[in-house]
Amino acid sequence: MTGSSTHSSPTPPADDPYLWLEDVTGGDALTWVRDRNDRTVAAFTATDEFTRLETGIRAILDTDARIPYVRRRGEYLYNFWRDAEHVRGLWRRTTMDEYRSDTPAWEILVDVDELADREGENWVWSSAQVLRPEQDRALISLSRGGADAVVVREFDLTTRTFLDDADGFHVTEAKTDIGWIDSESVYIGTGFGDGTLTDSGYPRIAKRWHRGTPLADAVTVFEGEQTDVAVSAWHDSTPGFERSFVERAIDFYTAQRFQLLGDDTLVRIDTPEDARISVYREWLLIRPRSPWTVGDTTHPAGALLAARYDDYLAGDRTLTVLFAPDAHTSLEQYAWTRNHLLLVTLTDVRSDVHALTPSENGWDTATLTGLPELASTEIIDTDPRESDDFFLNASGYLTPATLFSGTVGGPLEALKSAPGFFDTTGLSVGQHFAVSDDGTRIPYFVVRRDGTPAGPTLLYGYGGFENSLTPGYSGINGTAWLQRGGTYVVANIRGGGEYGPDWHTQAVRDGRHLVFEDFAAVARDLVVRGITTAAQLGAQGGSNGGLLMGVMLTKYPELFGAIVCQVPLLDMRRYHLLLAGASWMAEYGDPDNPNDWAFISEYSPYQNTDPEAAYPPILVATSTRDDRVHPGHARKMTARLEEQGHPVHYYENIEGGHGGAADNAQAAFKSALTYTFLWDHLAEPDSDTGRVDYASPESVNANRATT
Repeated sequence: MTGSSTHSSPTPPADDPYLWLEDVTGGDALTWVRDRNDRTVAAFTATDEFTRLETGIRAILDTDARIPYVRRRGEYLYNFWRDAEHVRGLWRRTTMDEYRSDTPAWEILVDVDELADREGENWVWSSAQVLRPEQDRALISLSRGGADAVVVREFDLTTRTFLDDADGFHVTEAKTDIGWIDSESVYIGTGFGDGTLTDSGYPRIAKRWHRGTPLADAVTVFEGEQTDVAVSAWHDSTPGFERSFVERAIDFYTAQRFQLLGDDTLVRIDTPEDARISVYREWLLIRPRSPWTVGDTTHPAGALLAARYDDYLAGDRTLTVLFAPDAHTSLEQYAWTRNHLLLVTLTDVRSDVHALTPSENGWDTATLTGLPELASTEIIDTDPRESDDFFLNASGYLTPATLFSGTVGGPLEALKSAPGFFDTTGLSVGQHFAVSDDGTRIPYFVVRRDGTPAGPTLLYGYGGFENSLTPGYSGINGTAWLQRGGTYVVANIRGGGEYGPDWHTQAVRDGRHLVFEDFAAVARDLVVRGITTAAQLGAQGGSNGGLLMGVMLTKYPELFGAIVCQVPLLDMRRYHLLLAGASWMAEYGDPDNPNDWAFISEYSPYQNTDPEAAYPPILVATSTRDDRVHPGHARKMTARLEEQGHPVHYYENIEGGHGGAADNAQAAFKSALTYTFLWDHLAEPDSDTGRVDYASPESVNANRATT
């Protein structure tokens, strides 16, 4: 099974003539796709400039000079790598001593290109789970064409071969959740038959499966409800703290968690259902997403609290505050080493890293020094079983990535650095704040050449699921846009996590309009500041950001000269009936509920197109193999825009999953297509567009009313 929604579809809406385009691999639908692909390819790729751009992007993706990021597992460091010679990639490992060298010796474990050729399958790498501590087996997940649904196969790390189905763990294609208990057993959730998946297409049942037994004989350890998002079970094999857990994800943001005892009884971990929790050795960490009152104390959303796990289960509610947010600072990431807890915090979207150390006298805090300024830092890996070592990655819009290695309490070592792919001379990064309709200040970053007049500008946004957009280096964006004279802008709008859970939760469901108002406010502010003009301003977003682009097109068309809308949600009347859509109802609401549809219908792009409006040109891009966001969204929106006579281009990659590309060649083509489309429309904008350029917020509102 591929994770398709098990919702029973209601009567198709009478006003939707394009439902047939939801037939993902139907002959008529694919004929329609190929016809649009051909038109788009002919329109934008037949020039020498496109070829040079595509070739340059491909060289960036394929270069051996990139940092090979690793995951430390005991004595080995594991890495997955693609380059020009290994298009589908290599899974490999080395040691820390080797990794320190400029040319590490890698032990090749799986050559995905060779495997795909030998088996006649379009394999795309998904993941690998190494058995600890033995490190002699792994559970490898491979997808066909890049979909979320995977085939799981057990791999012998000693012989570097896959085990036969009769000897190893093997799961046919599905959205499977699987993990080691020990060398002879796993926890698994997958499609076990009718009724075993949730409405969102994810596992509803978790089982314990022993080697050498049929999957049908696996023992059920937990069953969720049909309306849940998913159920999962996993085992923590930390020596001395071996425990098993079960999670029932009720919706995208709320869950119930249990410890699974040896006799398969469950002990509820009684924390707020909307909190994020983790258990490590003797510690329970709790990060509430809404205010939580314990005794006489109310802990704010976004705090991080610690309790002793066994004491908490026994009823003790003694909590230590490890992090408390404020108006400017939020907690972005945290991870354990053997004896310490690393925290990454954001202050107005600028990061710091701290090391917290528990002791009999409480928790000591130290801020890590030696990281570059004006760069965003993230924890790449720790291995809390073994040591206090860690890897950090730091990069900025104009600063290539540096991988740091360190041990808590010791100095940082700049272990590896990525090359610069574009000339940053004269370029600078600035941060500004726009004022949204309700008075909220919205931060955004601007990357541009100093002293340049208003010109082609690309505004990127996402605004959902508490995902933060932090500064990071992109050789592709620098080469294809900045070096060409364009300005790049990233909007940190609500719906994201830049200021903690509240920045997100105020913009879900009936607050969704705030996401769109924030993005529009940034677009106007760019014009007011003289950075660009409306005719030279482009916008780009994918997935949830693709929904944002659809709303910009239909609600704010006068603000933009071109829009790129990638792997988008657009038909919000039916999104919950398509693939994983039901899992996002906590974010958007339930269209079958009249009260929810009342606010969803106000912005759903597919239902709000206007044949009389003047829309900017739009490029809509998706993937046939995307089994997360249904390609029907992009197809139907394009068909409707065509019907109404709006300027729309469409491209659908036949492979690639939700990422849109299955290999570097496809990724390079898609990127070159995107930047060519944008440059063609923004560098020399058509003066007869009906759009206006604004000088003040007051004139913005007046002009919007008359456009």
